[in-house]
Amino acid sequence: MERPTVLTHEEVLTPEHAEAFASLIDVPVPDLAADGLPLLWHWLYLSVWPAQRDIGADGHPTRGSLPVPPAPGQRRMWAGGRVRTQHPLVTGRTAVRRSEVVSTTTKQGRSGPLTFVVVEHRITQDGVTCVVEEQDIVYREAVAPDGPGPVPTPDGPAATPAPVAVPPAAGERRVALDPPHLFRFSALTRNAHRIHYDREYARSVEGYPALVVHGPLQALLMAESARAAGAVGRLTMNYRLVSPLLEHQGLVTGSEPSPHGWNVHVRDDSGRVTATGTVSNEE
Repeated sequence: MERPTVLTHEEVLTPEHAEAFASLIDVPVPDLAADGLPLLWHWLYLSVWPAQRDIGADGHPTRGSLPVPPAPGQRRMWAGGRVRTQHPLVTGRTAVRRSEVVSTTTKQGRSGPLTFVVVEHRITQDGVTCVVEEQDIVYREAVAPDGPGPVPTPDGPAATPAPVAVPPAAGERRVALDPPHLFRFSALTRNAHRIHYDREYARSVEGYPALVVHGPLQALLMAESARAAGAVGRLTMNYRLVSPLLEHQGLVTGSEPSPHGWNVHVRDDSGRVTATGTVSNEE
């Protein structure tokens, strides 16, 4: 079967998704009709809802979406991306997202070959381009069906002593996480990847000691840190997910001013940084 390289998806942007996300992360609902969706909130919309027969064992689509695994059973990680907002995306109107695979590169990693896929999304309303972004997706080798699975390390939520907590500094905010929180975010973003809600799968198949906090959730919280510091209007964000964050490790997000805007980050309670980024204002 030929793999699609370009897909389009159309959707009316209703306010309910944004209102639900504001409740999830405990922020006021912005003026969605006048100011439009805040930075990265378009991820709550325009995701393809595939047929159940098109869902792979890990919960990701295996066909009819972008990207699809370069080979059967390969495991997917969201590595980072770049986003530029050009015009407000407002609720109550139809938006169209055009998605295209712009590059595919295979490299040798420490644990085996890695395939890097860059997907470009362009979102328009009434023929006007509102958001342009590139998402960096990494695929690693599948677990051999007849071989031993990853051996989970004994540092899940019940086995690990609580680390010495580094209290939030100026410009930082601690976000409480638990499995229902992760599940609700998965539902809002139509993300069925089992590492975020199926602890046994995460441990025995993909080798994580516990549930994994979504990369997009970390990026959204970094964007919110910048918004709380004054980042509004036409914005550019570059972000990178540098280390897995697990459900029991805590999440602290923050921003600090830079010459070109804001440096943003996510760390765990011990101070280990798991995501970084920059947000700049083009106005």
